[in-house]
Amino acid sequence: MAPPTEHPHVVVHAPALDGSRRVTLGEEPLGVATHTDDVAEILRLADLYVTDVAESDLVEWQGGGPDDWPGLSEHHER
Repeated sequence: MAPPTEHPHVVVHAPALDGSRRVTLGEEPLGVATHTDDVAEILRLADLYVTDVAESDLVEWQGGGPDDWPGLSEHHER
C-alpha cells in the first residue's frame, strides 16, 4: 500500500500595513496578493489548481479570512 500523499501547505499570511498578503508554499514565497482572485492566480501559476481558495483545505488563512484585506481601501481613498 502506497503512503498517503502529502498535500501542499499554502499559507496566506496576515495582511501587511498596506493590506497586501504574502502567499507561501511551505517555505517558498509564491507572491503577494491584494484580493482573493490574486491568491487563485498565484496558485495557478504555481501549478496548484484550487477551485475555491476561500473554502479549500489546502489554504491556511492567517490574520483573517479570505474577506479580510484591511488597509487597501483606506490607502486608495487618501
